[in-house]
Amino acid sequence: MSPQPQAAVGAPLSRVDGRLKVTGKALYAAEHDVDGAVHAVIVDARIGKGRITGIDTKAALAHRGVLRVIHHGNAPRLPYRDNSGSNNLPGRRLRIFQDDRVLFHGQPVAVVVATTLEAAQHAASLVKVDYDAEQSSTDLTEAKPGEPTRYARGDAESGLLSAPVRMDMAYRLARNHHNPMEPHATIARWDGGKLTVWDKTQWILGTQTELVAVFGLETEAVRVISPFVGGGFGSGLRCWPNTVIAALAARETRRPVKLVLSRRQQYFNNGFRPAYEYRLRLGSDRRGRLKAMTHDVEAETSSYETFNEAVLAPGQMLYSMPHVRQTYSTVPLDVNSPIWMRGPGYATASFVVESAMDELAHELGIDPIELRRRNEPSEDESTNLPFSTRRLRECYTVGAREFGWHNRSPRPRSRREGDWLIGMGMAAGVYDTARAPAQARARLDADGTAVVEAAASDMGPGTYTSQTQVAADALGLTMRSVTFRLGDSLYPQTPPHGGSMTMASVGSATLDACDKVRLRAIELAVGDEDSPLYGVKPADVVVRGGRLHVQGNPARGETYQRLLARNNRTHLAADGSYAGPSQPERHSFHAYNATFAEVAVDTTLGLVRVRRMLGVYDAGRIISPKLADSQAIGGIVGGIGTALLEHTVTDHRDGRIVNADLADYLVPVNADVPDVKAIYLDGEDPEADPLGVKGLGEVVHVGVAPAIASAVFNATGRRVRELPITAESLL
Repeated sequence: MSPQPQAAVGAPLSRVDGRLKVTGKALYAAEHDVDGAVHAVIVDARIGKGRITGIDTKAALAHRGVLRVIHHGNAPRLPYRDNSGSNNLPGRRLRIFQDDRVLFHGQPVAVVVATTLEAAQHAASLVKVDYDAEQSSTDLTEAKPGEPTRYARGDAESGLLSAPVRMDMAYRLARNHHNPMEPHATIARWDGGKLTVWDKTQWILGTQTELVAVFGLETEAVRVISPFVGGGFGSGLRCWPNTVIAALAARETRRPVKLVLSRRQQYFNNGFRPAYEYRLRLGSDRRGRLKAMTHDVEAETSSYETFNEAVLAPGQMLYSMPHVRQTYSTVPLDVNSPIWMRGPGYATASFVVESAMDELAHELGIDPIELRRRNEPSEDESTNLPFSTRRLRECYTVGAREFGWHNRSPRPRSRREGDWLIGMGMAAGVYDTARAPAQARARLDADGTAVVEAAASDMGPGTYTSQTQVAADALGLTMRSVTFRLGDSLYPQTPPHGGSMTMASVGSATLDACDKVRLRAIELAVGDEDSPLYGVKPADVVVRGGRLHVQGNPARGETYQRLLARNNRTHLAADGSYAGPSQPERHSFHAYNATFAEVAVDTTLGLVRVRRMLGVYDAGRIISPKLADSQAIGGIVGGIGTALLEHTVTDHRDGRIVNADLADYLVPVNADVPDVKAIYLDGEDPEADPLGVKGLGEVVHVGVAPAIASAVFNATGRRVRELPITAESLL
């Protein structure tokens, strides 16, 4: 088959939905105009653990415009069928308004439904809840961990004992919250026994599956619509209580119900990146060759579910060493369940492993890049599989050259500009190339335009645009001739919009569907006696700009419109699919990066200012360089927040989060964002998926925090093993 011309893929195109967003025409969950919708406001628990002994709703119900106050005392019993298909975590998921138990501060205990938002908000403040409070447990360092997950190869203890150089380090990472711009919101409407929800979600089908299970419905009875998502970072990867509550309230009031969480409520109800206690011991020879590492990890989870993430993976495969031992324990606490957050597991582990490598490099007097080169593996030592592609050495080389690494002094505190100490640091990053089965459907209409549909999401990476690029090239159409539709459970199934799997999975299904439509058009043409392409081998026909022609002979051909009109076809259509990775895997699939940072530290105040950052990425084929830059900038900015600002603070007396707002929970703003540059190694990974992509959205976050920590040490000589790095830790 002649290769299709690639005009869209690889081009730095602007977002196809950009105009909708900047003109306010892109509708987010709470913005859909659903006729007759009323408003719901959640009443949340003000204790960290215990039982509800009474709820007084008289004043609330007497308030003008209030329709219902629903709580465990009057709510119907819901089926809550077992469900493993909606990203629920192991354990007993939270059952909304089904009993009097309070499991964490901020848990929904009632919902007020009223004709206006103001009435619902005021009435919620009038609901009086009495409790029998118990002492809650919210301190990771004081609670008992669960049974650990274990990994081992070789004999780590013997390896450490025999190593000429040994280091023992303890790290602590604060809890982080996602804080997307758009709050979590749902509009729910029942039509007889059928439910439609307009929801903020990163997984259309996961939300559908959970609502089916909670309300005991058939799949066809639940429709989930989510065309635009205003940021997620992982917080939308499961169906949260607010969605269930909106659907329940709509059923009980027999009115469409809109429920929008406040910023404060999102800190208690929509997950977080858990806090970690992480001890790492390593042993090496005096040339820096790693001999052994042990990792002992403890992380938060809720008392009713067990949350795990891939925090062990980097320690198993990023560097070569014969001896590794790991334990990973989750610590049940009286908090809501954590959820995946950008670079889940890998970002946490990278701070520890990469900080330790930086310490080892300084201890031995070896350049940090050279130390990593000396420990580069030839295969994935955790699986004994060959790498599909691994160009980390090239990332180091390109990054060092472009960042001016040769200007870095290995001696801390050696560069000063007035009151500011200047330092440079770097770190490696890795994230697995996740893929999952996906489906799409494509239709080519007689006017020469095409529509492609899949139940995917777009929380900001540019799914609309990148999928349109793939479809346009596969069909041989211009970008403006293709419309990609997503965000509806009526469309073909796709996996969650997370883990950097959307492009590989949905993109491959889109490619398959559009390839099939193009080939059907070619077959129709070469079999049509009235076509200029009659009798030509299908493999010799390509399509460009909506015109089918012989490869190398553009004059011999015709347009889609002419072909379909002559054959009395209103359209050509096909379903496409991607089966996911082969089982068992034959390669180790990962994306990689080298991240470089330069910081300035005020010697009097201890303030850290990031001056510039560079990321060099081995991420396979880049479908859209412009969107990739957006992803890289976002990931690096998020990493700056993790390194220097973000820290959820809990009052352990009652489990209350004391900085549950954007005034006190600090995130980077424009003044914190320096000169940021991203470089992508040219190439693709043909073993990973049909598009050759490896995923970008997660790996751009991994490695940022340790690169900044390394730069802070180079500037100050102060080694900080706790995130975020604060002024107090440097004074």
